[in-house]
Amino acid sequence: PHLCSKLPNYCFSQFEDAMEKSTSFLLSDKQLACSWWVSSKRTRSYPYARIYNTLCFPGKKVTIIPIFKDEGKDGDRDYLQWDTISLMSLLGIYVIIGYYIDAKRNGKYKNKITKQRFDYKYLKSQIDRLSSYQSDALHWNLEQVENIGDILKKAMKGYDDISKKLNVEMHSKKMLIKRINDLSRSKEGFMDTSRNLASRAQKRELLTIQPKEKLNGEKLGLTIKNYLGGYYYFTCDEFKISGDKIYLIEGKHTKRKNLPSIDDIKDALLKMVLYTNIKDIIIGGKKFEPVPVVKLTTERQVGIRSMSDTERDIIKLLKREARENKFRLRLNNRFLV
Repeated sequence: PHLCSKLPNYCFSQFEDAMEKSTSFLLSDKQLACSWWVSSKRTRSYPYARIYNTLCFPGKKVTIIPIFKDEGKDGDRDYLQWDTISLMSLLGIYVIIGYYIDAKRNGKYKNKITKQRFDYKYLKSQIDRLSSYQSDALHWNLEQVENIGDILKKAMKGYDDISKKLNVEMHSKKMLIKRINDLSRSKEGFMDTSRNLASRAQKRELLTIQPKEKLNGEKLGLTIKNYLGGYYYFTCDEFKISGDKIYLIEGKHTKRKNLPSIDDIKDALLKMVLYTNIKDIIIGGKKFEPVPVVKLTTERQVGIRSMSDTERDIIKLLKREARENKFRLRLNNRFLV
């Protein structure tokens, strides 16, 4: 990676301060690069960009993900999926599954909360354990999943306390109790339920056009299986078949600027980690050679010469990253790599 932001440096005693101020950071005395997710859903608050920023660190990389996030009855509720943990294992990222215990009332809605706060005491105990943990991310992450039923119970209690404290009604507990029962039986139940939900989300995404995409072709449902049996349900923004090659295009668009936002670009780059490692793609029984592409589009057809020095630096680093990691880079109608 060549577009990682410089990580602010904190001591472990400053952990809470780091979480309040930074989305990705270093804990120097623990030799850890940390990132955290606002929600367990991977399409909110650019968690992939946060993780991407830690990839330059040579030591252990950890990301903190809430088991679920409930914004109250007038807001959303998102759940952690098995595929997210599986993807982190593939990237060598250690996962700490956390939960929220405090929040503030949202001023615009009666039954909605904001500024949710993790149980820092629990997170610090996990980081302490991780700093001396000898095995790889896969084994650590499987251990986290083994304890997921207990973590879910703590999360439920956290939201009960928030509800009473703020006099805010949360979502129904009925589905949560069912999930706890499923998880208590086995992690295989969690995997099966998650994969079913991820597959359904993939089908919905195939029918949706996002404002951050400017596409010419069709979307592609891409189900990646790794050698450990992990499944990743992605939706490729656009694909094009040319002979025995299939171009897997991850598109990012901007209406007003010369380049899409840096977080959008990093989101695409994290997916390139997967796409550049695909061995082969099978469609209708026929094998194709994958060609991953990051496609950046702008409403105004700008050229590199009209960009700022900062934007030209981003393009320069992107071109370097594309060459070294063997994916194509396209700006509007022109391939740069």
